[in-house]
Amino acid sequence: MTSPTTGPDVLGPGGPSGPHHYKDLRSYLDALDALGDLRRVRRPVSADLEAAAFTRLSYERQSPAPLFENVPGVAPGFRLLGAPAGLSAAPGRPLARVALSVGLPAGTTAAELVEHLARARDAAPVPPKTVGRAEAACKQNVLLGDDATLDRFPVPRVHDFDGGRYPNTWGIIVAKTPDGRWTNWSIARIMMVDGKHMTGLVIPAQHIGMIWQEWVERGEPMPYALVQGGDPAVPFVGGIPLPPGMDEAGYIGALYGEPVEVVPCETVDLEVPADAEIVIEGHLSISRDAEEGPFGEFAGYATTRTSMQPVYSVEAITHRDDPIWPIVAEGRPVDEFHTVTGVGQAAEVLAELRAAGLPITTAWSPLRAAAHWMVVTVPQDWRERLPGVDSAEFTHRIGQVLSDSHSGRATAATFVLDDDIDPADDTDLLWALATRIHPLDKAEAWEGFVHPLLNCYTPQERAAQYGPIVFHDGLQPVPDGSRLPHSSFAQAYPEHVRRLVLDHWDRDHGDD
Repeated sequence: MTSPTTGPDVLGPGGPSGPHHYKDLRSYLDALDALGDLRRVRRPVSADLEAAAFTRLSYERQSPAPLFENVPGVAPGFRLLGAPAGLSAAPGRPLARVALSVGLPAGTTAAELVEHLARARDAAPVPPKTVGRAEAACKQNVLLGDDATLDRFPVPRVHDFDGGRYPNTWGIIVAKTPDGRWTNWSIARIMMVDGKHMTGLVIPAQHIGMIWQEWVERGEPMPYALVQGGDPAVPFVGGIPLPPGMDEAGYIGALYGEPVEVVPCETVDLEVPADAEIVIEGHLSISRDAEEGPFGEFAGYATTRTSMQPVYSVEAITHRDDPIWPIVAEGRPVDEFHTVTGVGQAAEVLAELRAAGLPITTAWSPLRAAAHWMVVTVPQDWRERLPGVDSAEFTHRIGQVLSDSHSGRATAATFVLDDDIDPADDTDLLWALATRIHPLDKAEAWEGFVHPLLNCYTPQERAAQYGPIVFHDGLQPVPDGSRLPHSSFAQAYPEHVRRLVLDHWDRDHGDD
């Protein structure tokens, strides 16, 4: 097992040796343990709501990730992991789980994280490396035929109002186009129908929907593999909205500068991460024959909505000894949808705007805005870099790029702000939004596709997946060529006065 302290110091703000690749879930958990960000729960905890409820409270209290080591109804050694990439309990390192998932030190900032992901998007992909079955931990146990049944496992029930038990809240679905030109790893919720069948959301505008449609047109069921656990970067990148046609395996290789190791499946022509904890194989039907849902989603509300969806057959299951099944108790912020998909959307927005030649400092999806908002900040010299362009035109150009982008249309509102604030600091951001966004003007709406799970839209807009996204111009005027200073301790007092106060602060606030 890889030591969690090899490579960059997991506790430090940075490391000289580049990204550190945790190649399986277990070495990642060792790193969380070293941070004090893993809680081993040894009492019996049921997969029927209790584990998810514990996980949900862990999000809401920003507690360590719970590893449930005693799950009734299954062979000893089987474990459930909650909140695998939620906000960290490590003091001063709220993004530690997110950062470690993609090989960065625990102290990585939001801006550094987004930059890292954006750079990997534009780097040359590193294709995966195929290894033999003997080298693949996920092949330690192989179940075929009647033995391959979900009834062997305590499939979690996540919310009391859900339509069933959900085998997939943090696993990736591996699928490829019939001609093999594109292999996609993505996350979508999947509900258990019975031991041999599952159903799940297949949204046409999402990557799995695009690939599934090609199989529909071919008239053949789509081979799939559902991967639970393994390299923490795998589900993380599976939750990022990369451009269509970009293979997640090559992107992960670019993140680390080395290939992901994969192994052939048992029953379908696909390859899966070799160090996965559990792999389910089969085919996805080309008709929508099963009712799926309801399920509590990332907007944070219970829902009664159901829909007819395709059916996943369960034809083979392979797993490691003493496997670990990750679960996400999705709901009100902050959970993995916000820390992973939201952060990934920000990286995509940053890369797309820079590719269009626009001067952008960073982009951020505010975690507590439930992936409904995006914030774009720009440097002080943007007027010099875009001569003759005012703030309205600059915001319009940003809207032009993002209104035609999958990531740009994934959020309902984008706010363009100066980079004198940190968009990942909720105090900074709320102040800036309240004091810089005009209550009526300085905004432009673009009609088009909208995400059907964004709660701010009407039922009609969600059903049609069509509505407005809005771009708000929050850029401050600079009548004398410089930004307005903040009336704050950092900016309203000269350095010698600040130093005098700081030098005496502890004594002045100590006990008399």
